[in-house]
Amino acid sequence: MRVLIVEDDRTIAVGLEYSLRQEGYETILCPDVRSAESAIGEKLNEIDLCLFDLSLPDGSGYDLCEQVKKREDKPVIFLTAFDDEVNVVMGLDMGADDYITKPFRVRELLSRIKSVLRRYHKQPEQVKSYIDIENIRINTLEGKVFKNGEEVLLTALEYRLLMIFANHIGQVLTRAQLLDRIWDVAGDFVNDNTLTVYIKRLREKLEDNPQSPVIIRTVRGMGYKAGQ
Repeated sequence: MRVLIVEDDRTIAVGLEYSLRQEGYETILCPDVRSAESAIGEKLNEIDLCLFDLSLPDGSGYDLCEQVKKREDKPVIFLTAFDDEVNVVMGLDMGADDYITKPFRVRELLSRIKSVLRRYHKQPEQVKSYIDIENIRINTLEGKVFKNGEEVLLTALEYRLLMIFANHIGQVLTRAQLLDRIWDVAGDFVNDNTLTVYIKRLREKLEDNPQSPVIIRTVRGMGYKAGQ
């Protein structure tokens, strides 16, 4: 499943790439209309969903949406700092499938993407619907986590941290790697001390015995890993 991201804010763009790749999506990143038009012209048949920022340095996401919809019926979600009704209606009238206002939570955006893809009947087979770690099951389509069949409520950052481990089962991840990947597009600041707190919270919610973890293990002198 491939997503075209057109976003001129480099920080937001990198955050979006991290988030989508952690969920199993491939990405094509463009910083402006010109490069996006090239991607649309050459690779539209390979693109499954478009995320367009409305305000771009050399044009508008509206123009890109119009180009896409004229060629193929591909799902389009607008990203914008504006939240007034006029912009919402204009975007939807042009054929956009959804509209999300910055700043936004990663989980909210992922939920919107999955909802739009379901409407297009194009939910990717390669994106697994669930991931199991010991007695924990992660429903990746709904963004829900279950322990022994009972739902466990996680915050957005707790879920994101768990997904990083879930996508690297058996692999040792250093603290630096975790901090690099847990960056949140909403702007939540995560430092080394905060990471320790979130790992502790995850263990308290998921482990049968948080003092002797088996789901998120500490690898002394190296970092952490999920599973065996």
